[in-house]
Amino acid sequence: MGLQTEHELHRRRSGRNIGLGIVLALFVALVFTLSVVKVQQGGLLQGFDHRLPAAAPVTAVPGPAANPVAAPGTPGADLPNAQTAPVRP
Repeated sequence: MGLQTEHELHRRRSGRNIGLGIVLALFVALVFTLSVVKVQQGGLLQGFDHRLPAAAPVTAVPGPAANPVAAPGTPGADLPNAQTAPVRP
């Protein structure tokens, strides 16, 4: 069986695939370049990691209650100052 010649459709698809590969390679190079630039200039960036900024006033966090309320049957019900939870009708 001899070699078959390549069909015109395959040549066109090959050209499109090469073009798409070049475009994708350029996009990857662009993203990589932008990432490198951001890492090098890291001092100028502010990440949004869901923390309060350092300049925001911090309110005092209340400590434990003097008379904790514990539901009957829980380990907290055995505390010396524990009050029982109110029973709703």
